[in-house]
Amino acid sequence: MSYLVLARKSRPQDFTQVVGQIPVVKTLRNSLVRDRVAHAILFSGVRGVGKTTLARIMAKAINCENLEDGNPCNKCSSCTEITAGAALDLYEIDGASNRGIQEIRELKEKIKFLPTSAKFKIIIIDEVHMLTTEAFNALLKTLEEPPAHVHFMFATTELHKIPITILSRCQRYELKRVAAPELSSHFQKLCEAEGISMDTAALDLIVRESEGSVRDGLSLLDQVFSYGEKEITVDDVIEVLGLVSRDVIHDISRALLENNPGNALLALDKTFDFGVDLKRFTADLLTSFRTLILCRIDGCQELVDIPKQELEFFRKLAKEHSHNTLHMKLNLLMQGVEEMRYTTQPRLALESTFLKITSTDDVVPMSNLLGKLDKLLENSVAPQTATAPETISKKKSPEITPAKAPEPPSEEPPLPQDPVSPPTPQNKPVPHPHEHDVRRDWPDFIKHVKDRKPSMASILRMANTAKEINGELQLSYSDRASCSVLRQKENSKLLTEFILDFFQKDLTLQFITPEPDDEKKSDDAESPHKLRQKLANDPLVLMATEIFNGQIGNIRVGPRSR
Repeated sequence: MSYLVLARKSRPQDFTQVVGQIPVVKTLRNSLVRDRVAHAILFSGVRGVGKTTLARIMAKAINCENLEDGNPCNKCSSCTEITAGAALDLYEIDGASNRGIQEIRELKEKIKFLPTSAKFKIIIIDEVHMLTTEAFNALLKTLEEPPAHVHFMFATTELHKIPITILSRCQRYELKRVAAPELSSHFQKLCEAEGISMDTAALDLIVRESEGSVRDGLSLLDQVFSYGEKEITVDDVIEVLGLVSRDVIHDISRALLENNPGNALLALDKTFDFGVDLKRFTADLLTSFRTLILCRIDGCQELVDIPKQELEFFRKLAKEHSHNTLHMKLNLLMQGVEEMRYTTQPRLALESTFLKITSTDDVVPMSNLLGKLDKLLENSVAPQTATAPETISKKKSPEITPAKAPEPPSEEPPLPQDPVSPPTPQNKPVPHPHEHDVRRDWPDFIKHVKDRKPSMASILRMANTAKEINGELQLSYSDRASCSVLRQKENSKLLTEFILDFFQKDLTLQFITPEPDDEKKSDDAESPHKLRQKLANDPLVLMATEIFNGQIGNIRVGPRSR
């Protein structure tokens, strides 16, 4: 007799042998006990989780002569015939091979007749999503009102490909991936039944590689059992299955986080000795960084389905780095893996990605940077106000009379406005508690605002004229966009407070700008030179250059810049 693989040899024959899927099994057994079995049942889920197995067990249970608490007896003639694959009233169809309308018509003709020996005819269609649209349409009426002696069982891995008209006529059961503890317990029993001893780490590795699929895990076990040894270690599993050692993955993860490119590249070189596919290796590395992030987030460690010993390693490593650092390096790794797929030198691309990741420092939250920026701005303003009197006192000398003392250059050039007499030592404004004059003291007012809010001072400096007329402070701008920031409610209120504090007058703000029609006409005829000048004087641009102590470089306009 030919060898029977574990996937077939250990296939469950009743509900008690099904691995996982407890809610689905309980519902099916209760429906049998209470005689509430649907005429059409659809099982969906990923590969190897028990869809076809449950359909066959249901076929047994429906026709079982000695049903025990919703479980088939596996002893009556109907159960034994189905187990042996010789049941005449069980039609198991492959949806990929019998997908046309003609096959469905033949099936409809067969189910018209009563069952030969069993109580019901059972139709199992595996991979039902492979049927054509015409075949589904031909099945609709029969599926909605089938003969009383017929039950349909469908199985699919791609539920979204089945028409909604079919789904609405079926009782659906979504099968989940089998959890790692249940898979590990099941595989351990199979190892004992086969007389093979396997290390816990080796068994955990097979469970991880099966990805929640019982059939995939059984296929891997078969391959490992064929190795021929009675005692199997984790190194044997790695060698037989061509996997990368978890120690290598751990070493690379640590090296990337600790910015150690040498260790990262040396560990990467070891993976090529295993002959592993780079795509598979990078998938394991991405999963490693995902595990680190989940370990760093409170309450998310339950989402990690790995052995306890390995989980402890990731927990310890994750605590040494911030969540932002882990996320940034994961993003860099994902970008490198994506680029690696489209290059002729994948190893070189991956090594370059490692160098990029190890050259980045820890991520600092933006709130910390903004706090430091505010302190720098405060420190840069405070010394200027403190040293101003000292600078003026040094420029005065007892040998030079005040009338002949040279005027210190103004830090803020006066704005273009109505002609006024040039400042002289006799009429130079001197800070005093009395009212200030707008035309004369406008540059000093800009300094006053700059000490309190530098970004607002930049916009005030752009004004063409500043006049006080009938209790109004009228600021003239070339366009509406230049003063749009000052027009905002909060800024307008703050500027009014600055005006009252400096000029000791309750003045109303008034912004004078071109009419919308005039502004539109000027924009239509704007030359590239004027457009560049307009962009250079944009309030947000000036604010950014002042805050970050930068300067405006090349300004490009036109189609090429878009």
